[in-house]
Amino acid sequence: MVDVVSSDWLADRLGDVRVVDVRDGWEFDGIGHLPGAVSIPFDRFRSADGDVGMLPGRDAWADLLSGAGVAADDDVVAYDDTHGVFAARFLVTALLYGHDSDRLHLLDGDFSAWNRERETTTEATEVAGAVYEITDPAETPLVDFEAVEAALDDPETVIVDTRDPAEYEEGHLPGAVNLDWRELVDDETRGLKPRDELDSILDAAGVTADRRVVLYCNTARRISHTYVVLSHLGYDDVAFYEGSLTEWEARDGAVVEG
Repeated sequence: MVDVVSSDWLADRLGDVRVVDVRDGWEFDGIGHLPGAVSIPFDRFRSADGDVGMLPGRDAWADLLSGAGVAADDDVVAYDDTHGVFAARFLVTALLYGHDSDRLHLLDGDFSAWNRERETTTEATEVAGAVYEITDPAETPLVDFEAVEAALDDPETVIVDTRDPAEYEEGHLPGAVNLDWRELVDDETRGLKPRDELDSILDAAGVTADRRVVLYCNTARRISHTYVVLSHLGYDDVAFYEGSLTEWEARDGAVVEG
């Protein structure tokens, strides 16, 4: 499973994992980064011209990670400075291109949380040579338009809109519940809320581990964070609608307001 790791966990393993910083390049160079981190800015792996949804395409992804010295068998920890939402997108992209989920980790908190207590650097990281080989995952959480449409009438499935309440009110999939991804993070610590709080929030929304969960937002960025959180909490039946509302509306899927 993709999991969420603490700064203590990472500090003990900095020499054994590949740390990926997905902030803008100027932040990586100018503000500083975690020791040993490599820079793979979010806009480098976000493309509407690649595979389904906003995935960058297999060749583009392989070239990008190879150039950053990341191999397909590396243990990877990703971080950003936005509560993990962009880093989570990186990790889910890696998962969808066959990276072992047990080797994918989201740093709890983000750069700012790390920077409060630990060393950062502006020194360039030496990038080792690597050839990133994409494989087809044995299982994929991806679901398409038809699968989501069929799930609307399934009482064992909960459709989850991870956008903010105002967006949800403007229009959402029929029967979808609203669970803003930011509800799961603590603004002060910049990391996930305590487990008991997370369970309470998820239970209140009807998002429970005994149900199938289908996630969507607008362009699959925000659902990446919720996907990682649910994976970390042990949910084992979580579907990822990569096309999200962008594709849904383009294909005239039903949308309700209010």
